[in-house]
Amino acid sequence: MDLIQAIVLGLVQGLTEFLPISSSGHLLLLPALFGWEDPGAGFTAVIQLGTVLAVLIYFWKDLVAAVSAWWRSLYDKEAHKTKEARLGWAVFVGTFPVVIAGLLLEDQIDTAFRSSLLVAGMLIGVALVMWLAELVGKRNRDLESVSTKDGLIVGLWQALSLVPGASRSGSTIAGALFLGMDRATAARFSFLLSVPSVLGSGLYKLVKDRSELVEGGAMPTIVAAIMAFVSGYAAIAFLIGFLQRHSTAVFIVYRIALGCVIIALVASGIMK
Repeated sequence: MDLIQAIVLGLVQGLTEFLPISSSGHLLLLPALFGWEDPGAGFTAVIQLGTVLAVLIYFWKDLVAAVSAWWRSLYDKEAHKTKEARLGWAVFVGTFPVVIAGLLLEDQIDTAFRSSLLVAGMLIGVALVMWLAELVGKRNRDLESVSTKDGLIVGLWQALSLVPGASRSGSTIAGALFLGMDRATAARFSFLLSVPSVLGSGLYKLVKDRSELVEGGAMPTIVAAIMAFVSGYAAIAFLIGFLQRHSTAVFIVYRIALGCVIIALVASGIMK
């Protein structure tokens, strides 16, 4: 991988990690379209560390408050009643489904799931789920109302993002909308919930695939992670502001259109 490819993949990773259009799907499809080598699931997971850093910086105060309150709640029953502690427990519990599913399906994620048609199907399928969530969601809950049960349910939706094309933010925002959260709250909770799982996945892949990553050149991976941080931070700010005024309709239409294009490219033999 040369530095131009790393810059492009990093920018796309940051933008599509937080916009509900699937980062893993785009990182699988771009190399196929331009004739580049598949960077692999390890590269994808490691450069997500850049997007995690963007979330940490953007939501630093929220994260510190939630973690501190969660820690105090372990030995102080009264602390457990605070909204910060509830948010901390929601993120903690909500992380388990994706961790368990990720460990059980690790081989499939690295091989069988990296299919263009599967990506297309997930892009369209989750788009329809997002559309349904927009229709039935009451959108009358804010972040202060989030409970541990909410964390578990949205965490189950997050596990769906292990399949390329599903989108972590797309599946979790849809899950939060089904629970009655307003759109901006759904996005904020989605971003906060992503921190432990994406950080853990990135560090795990960094250690496990370190030899492969070094052989491919450490510099492209570092450059891609930096680009992912820059574009990811911008994407967070954009999406939260956008969803305060608009629905997710534009992303739903984009997902369906992209899925149809991919199917057409595979049918014509341009993509595998």
